[in-house]
Amino acid sequence: MTRKVLVLALAIAAASAVATVAFARHTMAPTLVGTDGPGYKITLTRSGTAVKTLKHGTYTFVIHDKSSIHGWSLDGPHGFAKDIAKIPSVGTKTVTLTLKVGPARVTKRPCLVAAASCSVSAP
Repeated sequence: MTRKVLVLALAIAAASAVATVAFARHTMAPTLVGTDGPGYKITLTRSGTAVKTLKHGTYTFVIHDKSSIHGWSLDGPHGFAKDIAKIPSVGTKTVTLTLKVGPARVTKRPCLVAAASCSVSAP
């Protein structure tokens, strides 16, 4: 009897662990990678491909700031703006943001030149 209870408890624990991993993987925010520098280069990619469109939702931005003279900023619809890599800092910054439907662009601060743009769409 004790052996059956132990086997049942282990089976439930294993099933719970598998379900937790499966649900966690499903709810993780997709990662977008941005680069600022060296020089005047600024990018936004997903899995190595330049981002042109995104579905609205939550994303994790990993920004590799390699320039002390420019920052990396995301400007979105309805007045949304987020300076992720600020001047004069360098290094890697990570932030999770929720994007709404509308146009978005990556800009270099302080010159506000749009380096990349994409549209955020409904699913």
